Amino acid sequence: MLGFSWFSAEAKTPVVVGTADTAATLGFNSYLSIATDGTITILSPNPELGQNIMTSFPMIVAEELDADWTKVKVVQAALDTKAFERQVTGGSGAVPHSWKRLRNAGATARAMLMQAAAQKWNVPVEELTTNDGFVIHQKTGNKLGYGALAEEASKVAVPKEVKLKDRKDFKLIGKEVKNVANNDIVTGKPIFGLDFYREGMLHAMVQRPPAFGTKIKSVDASAAKAMPGIIDVVTFKNNVAVVGKSTWEIMKAREVLKVEYEKAGNIESTADHNNLFKSLLDSGTATIRRKDGDVETAFKNAAKVVKGEYQCPFLSHSPMEPMNYFAHVREDGAELVGPSQVPGAARADASKILGIPEDKITVQLTRLGGGFGRRLKTDYSNEAVELSQILKAPVKVTWSREDDMTGGSYRPAVRYRFEAALDANGNMTGYKCRGVGINSGNPTREDNFPSGAVENLLIETVEHASPITTGAWRAPITNFLAYAEQAFFDEVAQAAGKDPIQFRLDLLEKAKTSPTGAIKYDINRMIGVTKLVAEKAGWGTKKDVFQGFSVYFSHRSYVAQVAEVIMKNNKPAVKKIYAACDCGEVVNLSGARQQVMGGIVDGLGHAMYSKLSFKDGETQQKNFDTYRLIRMREIPEIETFFVDNGIDPTGLGEPALPPTGGAVANAIFKATGKRLRSQPFTDDDIFKTVKATPTKTTPAKKTKLPPSSLKKTKVS
Repeated sequence: MLGFSWFSAEAKTPVVVGTADTAATLGFNSYLSIATDGTITILSPNPELGQNIMTSFPMIVAEELDADWTKVKVVQAALDTKAFERQVTGGSGAVPHSWKRLRNAGATARAMLMQAAAQKWNVPVEELTTNDGFVIHQKTGNKLGYGALAEEASKVAVPKEVKLKDRKDFKLIGKEVKNVANNDIVTGKPIFGLDFYREGMLHAMVQRPPAFGTKIKSVDASAAKAMPGIIDVVTFKNNVAVVGKSTWEIMKAREVLKVEYEKAGNIESTADHNNLFKSLLDSGTATIRRKDGDVETAFKNAAKVVKGEYQCPFLSHSPMEPMNYFAHVREDGAELVGPSQVPGAARADASKILGIPEDKITVQLTRLGGGFGRRLKTDYSNEAVELSQILKAPVKVTWSREDDMTGGSYRPAVRYRFEAALDANGNMTGYKCRGVGINSGNPTREDNFPSGAVENLLIETVEHASPITTGAWRAPITNFLAYAEQAFFDEVAQAAGKDPIQFRLDLLEKAKTSPTGAIKYDINRMIGVTKLVAEKAGWGTKKDVFQGFSVYFSHRSYVAQVAEVIMKNNKPAVKKIYAACDCGEVVNLSGARQQVMGGIVDGLGHAMYSKLSFKDGETQQKNFDTYRLIRMREIPEIETFFVDNGIDPTGLGEPALPPTGGAVANAIFKATGKRLRSQPFTDDDIFKTVKATPTKTTPAKKTKLPPSSLKKTKVS
């Protein structure tokens, strides 16, 4: 076996196993390995939660290696922060971070194989080429597989610099490649955290406070301890764990636990939050995030002022696989196994809990059955570590769906107030946004569009601290902010008598030619996806549907969408969504489409149906009978387009979600004449009443879309 460093040309000393016949029999650390039979094994370091990273990462390496993809085997790597960088899944950052590193790894391996062949044949390395796992010398017809050259290549000096492929020569990148785990998923192989089993391990389920802002007063565990299969009932911190031999037995025993709680902080209800939003919008002490120009004068002199308020509820992450984790704390260290987006953080927390060095703790990554930000937290892995330490035994903690929904880390609830000042010609001369969030941090993105495009602009925030735990939820903050902003822009465009798309294009051109303050987004990329989706959707040319537009920049990428709504049984229904995406180089076209479609379904479903409300600190929705998710039959047709601009990848796990709510809301307004100012949309009367009246608006100027616009934008 010949081993290459994953990320750097400064490789460790190559590892050679000269007697190995197949890669499957080899044990190796942080290496791309090539066995003598030609099998290439590539370790995938990042957690896989469905974003297809376990296929995309190896594709990048294999592209530069010029490997035969049919002979590539992909293996999930364990946590190894010395060998790998950023073993994290979150922020749509994996491919942007590792793109050049992975290409360099493959190119380095290819260069060493070619050098070995050149020495073997005594020819200049410049005369050699590679293809599908072979080094070829065309002048003599000599041809050797990578496996036959692996041992010789291990003795070659690692080059300090290597030449990367020209993108026109890509054979894998940009093509449709099947997910390497498809067979394991479809045939039910034990690859997820819930599947993990260790002979002799104990099972545990934790009873957590049902209401935020409460603590344990007393515990009566006598009935639970008497149940079949129960080994112990443990009280730790503010939790009670039932421990036994199987999940069924501990679930049944937990039902007979008697735990009394008392107040330990604020106990809040959704009604309290609604009152808070109103008072803090009006009189809360605000933090100014950005201020350009003279906002007060702009609004004082405005010919027209447009105002709008938008509100979103708390949301559960609701991954298909509820939280679970395994820990075995021993005298000499600890072993952790489970689905985490941040395995390094899980190990760091375990180190603090146990008081032992991190290098005494191993972490094995399983596939994640969804995460969307929930598994950026370590509460569930910490529970497993704490219980294993207390019980001095291997323990697997499993959450039920109700545990997941009632004891989770939610998307923050937020309310926004927008104001726009228009002059007599319908130009936006002033813009204000105040965001009030509940445990949201900064509920705005002050440097996103329209910042830089308006002379007088004020972005400010007010925060309310709550005992309700919140955290990153797919496309943090922008998942709702994009809807609110884009719906409000349509309001302003209508008041200005302008086409919604042309209104945005005019602002973008203004930011381009005469910017105000810093511009921290790529204007041309935003214009590009806007024009592309308008062309593909036939904006303004269709008579049988009502169209709504939205465009947003998040996580380094740009996505524009047009939603088409029809009236069905006197209620609006989403028929189709077009999406134009600029995420830089598309690694796997199949995976990229799934990311965009998945983001749109996620954005549509939560905008239309989902909400989490509270009564006296307790969630009112505890399972899918009351917490509404989108259903298969409600998913519209989705058509995706990718801008082919040749720049390095900029991420795709989250950017397609934020624009969806705004596009749908704007289309529903066209169909019904009703502005949707809060989510979920189905709470609005237009989905309950018999009739909805299509809007009658003043005809707007037609969007200027030059016939040559698509010729300038390559589309894949």
